[in-house]
Amino acid sequence: MSLYAQYAALLDEVLDDLVANGALPAEIDRKNVTVEPPRDPAHGDLATNAAMVLAKAANTNPRALAEAIKPRLEALPPVTSVDIAGPGFINLRLTPDAWRDELRTILREGEQYGLSRIGANERVNVEYVSANPTGPLHMGHCRGAVVGDSLARVLEAAGFRVTKEYYVNDAGGQVDTLARSVHLRYREALGEDIGEIAEGFYPGDYLKPVGAQLAGEFGDKFVNAPEAEWLDLFKRRSVEAMLELIRHDLALLGVHHDLFASEREVQESGAVDRALGVLDEKGLVYRGTLPPPRGKTIEDWEPKELLLFRSTQFGDDQDRPIKKSDGSWTYFAADTAYHLQKLENSRELVNIWGADHAGTIKRTQAAVEALAGRPALDVKMVQMVRLLRNGELVKMSKRSGSFVTLAEVVEEVGKDVVRFTMLTRKNDAQMDFDFAKVVEASKDNPVFYVQYAHARISSLKRKAAEAGVNLADPADLSLLDEEELALVKRAAQYPRVLEGAALAHEPHRIAFYLYDLAAEFHALWNRGNDDPERRFLLEKNPQLSRARLELAMGIAQIVRSGLGLMGVAATEEMR
Repeated sequence: MSLYAQYAALLDEVLDDLVANGALPAEIDRKNVTVEPPRDPAHGDLATNAAMVLAKAANTNPRALAEAIKPRLEALPPVTSVDIAGPGFINLRLTPDAWRDELRTILREGEQYGLSRIGANERVNVEYVSANPTGPLHMGHCRGAVVGDSLARVLEAAGFRVTKEYYVNDAGGQVDTLARSVHLRYREALGEDIGEIAEGFYPGDYLKPVGAQLAGEFGDKFVNAPEAEWLDLFKRRSVEAMLELIRHDLALLGVHHDLFASEREVQESGAVDRALGVLDEKGLVYRGTLPPPRGKTIEDWEPKELLLFRSTQFGDDQDRPIKKSDGSWTYFAADTAYHLQKLENSRELVNIWGADHAGTIKRTQAAVEALAGRPALDVKMVQMVRLLRNGELVKMSKRSGSFVTLAEVVEEVGKDVVRFTMLTRKNDAQMDFDFAKVVEASKDNPVFYVQYAHARISSLKRKAAEAGVNLADPADLSLLDEEELALVKRAAQYPRVLEGAALAHEPHRIAFYLYDLAAEFHALWNRGNDDPERRFLLEKNPQLSRARLELAMGIAQIVRSGLGLMGVAATEEMR
């Protein structure tokens, strides 16, 4: 158990005592009570908002409740002082030995340090990428892939059971266009001059191998055949080929899904009728008309009676059509059926979507809430990525015909650089990816800065071995001073950062934390440049060297664990 978790448990015992004494109601809700670092380290080592959160339910004021809590916290052996700040925040100071013990815990638990059971084995479905199967992935897809995959890793580390899913949109008009584009390449493979690819078709060279394969298998059988004879076959083969390409590109990024769900199969399985039945039983389906589209005038618009879902009951701005006027299902209906399918296997759903889907969030969340009987869908929007080379915009790619592919970027700068960089901004913030800057060896490049911290510590271990320092010898951690223990305090925040990232569905928190941890480590390291006595390895003081090595190895363990959650390797050596 991490130090913060220990003190959360001790605080819980204090609150239990207050309940037993009648100072707090027995059924008081404590879920928003926290134990965390104070915003200003000068205020102490730990802070709790318990008095602020619980005072109202206890019919008292926060300051009075804090005064009741204070002596009970002061009685805890590792606590040296307890102060009440402002209206009722409680700040604690701990003995230096409490932090030395935490360093021992980090070293003892190794890669298990920070892992949490907060998820209680609850099933969570994380759907991400889900790009149309019409070509290779670009950097917008890349960002969603990294966010989704890293979130899945974070959730698993926090004790959730995660299904990583890709929804294959293989039932829309874009798949018909794909098949027709492949038919052009099929004819081209048989020697026909197809000229320049017309607008409305997919022009990329990535379709040439698909056309060639079909030409080799079927000869000229479908060159002049009616579309009805070859369209379904070409659709199926084209989607299969594109999914193979997509899987390959995702593997370059270290991304692997547990499940690829087919939109076509969802529709053919009768899932839409099943979802409609669930909504109908709840009185959420009716026949009615919608108002005219807002913001534009359509001269020949006239109201049509449609089958509608009462989406406004769940916060949407209007009810949503389930069937079109011609009797066919809307995309919303198919999407609702798909989410019902996911709910049958998972309690909570997380969708990682591109910014172009922003307009469908409310209606989809409304449908999921209606089906589940509770809010059960979190949607994380991922903004597009601008590719730059020395500040100049990069747009074109011969392979895709219009955009730079994920594979091309990974090939140029490497998987680890791409993955880390994608998490250096919040998912809904715009991002610039400059090929020159992401490989720059400077403090301004978080990828380099964090990996350099791990490489420095790996180098330190090698130098220690060369100097004859036995890493198996016990270390006297009492030799670590206040500056060095400040680094332990930062390291000790890792478990709560992990839990926070899991509960908020924000994997970028790991990247932000690792940068701060690396910055503090580098600052401590660099003090040795000005004062030789501050160096980690001291030839004339092997005991202090041994203690500082333990500190460095604890930091390296946290960096390795955090990078692992991001799908990034911990570098042993910078080249």
